[in-house]
Amino acid sequence: MILLLDAHTILWWLADDVELDPIARSAIAEPTNDVLVSAASIWEIEIKRALGKLDAPAGLVTTLDEAGFDVLPITGHDAEKAGSLPAHHRDPFDRMLVAQADRIGAIVVSRDRVFLAYGTDVLGS
Repeated sequence: MILLLDAHTILWWLADDVELDPIARSAIAEPTNDVLVSAASIWEIEIKRALGKLDAPAGLVTTLDEAGFDVLPITGHDAEKAGSLPAHHRDPFDRMLVAQADRIGAIVVSRDRVFLAYGTDVLGS
């Protein structure tokens, strides 16, 4: 199974936060699953950190690598798809996750149910 983690899921995993759904936690920990983090989510986290809206580990990319997560780059096709999605949700980072999940056949791990409006498979966190 390919899992694509939403920003809050990433931070909850790294902090071992109880907010992370036990089923999501188990799926992320399962060694046979591919766990991916979009470059868009890293960008989102870094923007919010710079604005003082959240705490995140310094050296996030290194931390993600140490956690065994692979970074998923954004392609031109991802950008086209994300930009053309219906406006169910105005968050450009989430729209990018929808486009990337569709391209690679991933399940988005998120508490945000808006992904369902796009027909994206979601594992609640």
